[in-house]
Amino acid sequence: MTLTRTQVGIVGGGPAGLMLAHLLHVAGIESVVVETRSRREIEQTHRAGILERDSVRLLVESGASDRVLRDGHEHTGIDLRFGGVSHRIDFQTLVGASTWLYPQTEVFVDLADARSRDGGDVRFEVSGVSVLDVTTDRPGIRYTDAEGGEHEVRCDVVVGADGSRSTTRALVADRRQYFREYPFAWFGILCEAPPSASELVYARSEHGFALVSQRTESVQRMYFQCDPTTSADDWSEDRIWAQLQADLDGEDGFELRTGRILEKTVLPFRSFVCEPMRHGNLLLAGDAAHTVPPTGAKGLNLALADVRVLAEVLERAISRQDRTALEEYTPRALSRVWRAQHFSYWMTTMLHRSAEASDFDERRQLGELESVVGSESGSRYLAEAYTGWPEPTQSTTISATRSTAAEASSAREASASSTVSGTASGT
Repeated sequence: MTLTRTQVGIVGGGPAGLMLAHLLHVAGIESVVVETRSRREIEQTHRAGILERDSVRLLVESGASDRVLRDGHEHTGIDLRFGGVSHRIDFQTLVGASTWLYPQTEVFVDLADARSRDGGDVRFEVSGVSVLDVTTDRPGIRYTDAEGGEHEVRCDVVVGADGSRSTTRALVADRRQYFREYPFAWFGILCEAPPSASELVYARSEHGFALVSQRTESVQRMYFQCDPTTSADDWSEDRIWAQLQADLDGEDGFELRTGRILEKTVLPFRSFVCEPMRHGNLLLAGDAAHTVPPTGAKGLNLALADVRVLAEVLERAISRQDRTALEEYTPRALSRVWRAQHFSYWMTTMLHRSAEASDFDERRQLGELESVVGSESGSRYLAEAYTGWPEPTQSTTISATRSTAAEASSAREASASSTVSGTASGT
């Protein structure tokens, strides 16, 4: 048994775990990250790709990476499409903010590279992970490495950032778990084609929901509503394109640009929250504590918001030896989580068609969409929620992060940070 002593042990090496480790490093706090998957496996798992303005700001101003500004695509709005007509929600006009199209895999690469650059201790391809003694002042993590070696990490605090199938969550005593199951799923495709639109198109038709998204100039991602029991293998390429085009048909002649389908999958989804997000010296972050439907593009952004708060709390608890700071984490994180749950639920129920819907339900749903696009206040609410609510207080950790990053950055990086601060400024 090899024993390691560190300050924070992190279970989960996805974007949440790696961003937390990076922020802690900037604050002068040591950490060890353990992850069951290989780095290559995570890099090849295609996930969501919309970043809120503060997520972009966090990447750039923390010194993790400014590549999002070079390789990402700024989106200043979205289209809501119903009744065969598109209605633009202009984020910049309404709230002075933008989002960025930047796949989660690229966020992971940036953070993994930053941890490697800074000499971070990230241990991929481990197995048999267990968390120990979370109610003591020396909690620990045990695991087996890829060569069969046994390891134990002892630390001041353990963070569970191990995703929606979290094992660390089960250690939260007296937890309350809130669920919402949905009677529909998304049929998603990755295709080789030029973009069909410059920004995202959220469509609601008599057939249900569809989403036109982008990835690169030659690869796109699109979705349409389906039954959760649908098998992707039952759908031919011609049938998929016919369904998507039917969902987007309208008087303006909107036409998809089609191509070879590279990947197809069915994505059931649900809403979930675990309360509290802390037990003793164990704290949960990201999907380990909550999941949302993908309609509002909140999953990755919520995880990054969690660790932004958590980094500040841990800096106070460890560097300043103020253990009472840990008590702030759950209420501060959950405040944003439940707002995101509401927004994601609202977007989902407004745009998807239920098999049990009556004629009244159909007309009411269209009335709701008309209210959003026909009212500046309604459009502003969507724009503010979609681009992300600002933190109500300035984070001490992020202040330190910005200072450290500024000292370490080249002139180019400083210029990039200034760009995102100006472009992403808002309410």
